[in-house]
Amino acid sequence: MKIKYHALFSKTGWMRYISHLDLLRLFSRGLRRAGFKIYLSKGFNPRPVIRVKKALKLGIESRDEEVEFLLEETISPLSFKERFNKQLPEGVKILEMKT
Repeated sequence: MKIKYHALFSKTGWMRYISHLDLLRLFSRGLRRAGFKIYLSKGFNPRPVIRVKKALKLGIESRDEEVEFLLEETISPLSFKERFNKQLPEGVKILEMKT
């Protein structure tokens, strides 16, 4: 079973220099460290399903980017936000969550 979680996040400060692929890797590691049951893609090399609506250019700050996570568990948006923000570095922060 896969449950979609939509989030608004900010990327500011020194984290504006992180690339799009590194940002996806950062989200993947943060989900794992927070202890969430992550939904993995099917196929030969399964990966966490994380979709960022648009890729930011390197060096650009933003405070209203959209991302979608797929998990195998149901969790309240507030709890998700709190647990996940503890695992993210300074400069990347989840601002709002919804299912």
